[in-house]
Amino acid sequence: MGTDSTGGDGHEERRAAPSRRSLLGWGGAGLALGAVAAGGSVAAVEAGSGTGPTASSQSAAVPFHGVHQAGIATPVQDRLHFAAFDLTSTDRAEVTALLKAWTQAARRMTAGRTVGSGAAGLAEAPPDDTGEALGLPASRLTLTLGFGPSLFEKLKLTHRRPDALAELPHFPGDNLAATHSGGDLCVQACADDPQVAVHAIRNLSRIAFGTAAIRWSQLGFGKTSSTTPGAQTPRNLMGFKDGTRNIAGDDATGLAEHVWAKASDGQEWMAGGSYLVARRIRMNIETWDRAALQEQEDVFGRGKVSGAPVGKTHEHDAPFLKAMKPDAHVRLAHPDSNGGTRILRRGYSFTDGTDGLGRLDAGLFFLAYQRDVRTGFVRVQRNLARHDALNEYIQHVGSAVFAIPPGVRDADGWWGRGLFA
Repeated sequence: MGTDSTGGDGHEERRAAPSRRSLLGWGGAGLALGAVAAGGSVAAVEAGSGTGPTASSQSAAVPFHGVHQAGIATPVQDRLHFAAFDLTSTDRAEVTALLKAWTQAARRMTAGRTVGSGAAGLAEAPPDDTGEALGLPASRLTLTLGFGPSLFEKLKLTHRRPDALAELPHFPGDNLAATHSGGDLCVQACADDPQVAVHAIRNLSRIAFGTAAIRWSQLGFGKTSSTTPGAQTPRNLMGFKDGTRNIAGDDATGLAEHVWAKASDGQEWMAGGSYLVARRIRMNIETWDRAALQEQEDVFGRGKVSGAPVGKTHEHDAPFLKAMKPDAHVRLAHPDSNGGTRILRRGYSFTDGTDGLGRLDAGLFFLAYQRDVRTGFVRVQRNLARHDALNEYIQHVGSAVFAIPPGVRDADGWWGRGLFA
């Protein structure tokens, strides 16, 4: 399902001036922040006391510009709206115009501002902004854009496609649905207020009309991973902490080795970028809830309450893998069982009603960033798909992979400029 190995961004400065939206008031579900970096850029959002949400942490804006895109190593927010898009135009000029328009809108929304001139304007024309986020703070909104393998085919840019953007093989147990797989483009919107995240995707989709359309999307809540050093790992819907060894946001060495792409990797335009694997993982909640506690702990290789590895006391204690069952999830996902492979996780729980048979359609929307898909997710998932005891209780039902270009450096830049230059 995930890996117990994975890390986040650099330091961020507080914005010099409050945003229009933060002046209107604050609200949403904020978290106290730690001082960690966003997207590798230098700019630290205001940190909370660590005792609970504060007005400053709820309304903080994460800087949009930087060497890396925000939303990768940024401290993980509470909510997610992820959308995959299909191109409806294969004209490069039109796609370029869309990316420029998206970038401008993203700059404004992540700063807590409205799109364009806002929800007002001529009575005879639709407003530039849909308006449902008026009066809400920035809520640490980050927008992260990616290119799917099919985009390079459609735009005749196959010579620019990185080798690291590899199509995922079929893994044992996969039951993938086209309704939750693939896509030419993706946008990951993370925020501490779900309405802010949904507003962002809604407005980008509106701007894309005529050039791209949403193929599928996923709402997520209850972050299941942390990139903040020392923070407690959140729990998934099975009640366990999974991903304790996530790459930390201030681990520059770990990020450089395992997450950020380099020019020497083969495509210079991807330097400072990363590669994203998104997997919709259905949990068989009802079956899991009837399993004995000892079985549940054996499956994960951790205590359910403490989160500690087998035979240990605290969550962050170094695991002794041989003390776990051979098919324990933590043991199989650990870097020592995968040639040192580590990935950066940003997963979220989801519930999407029922399956028509009285069972919850619920699980984990797994997001993993890495320097190379082939030596990252593929290597770990091959091990898990074949041997993980957790497979009895989960099934991968959606899948996509994207190249995440480097960050937009300044006001003259735009998403994906290096690819189209």
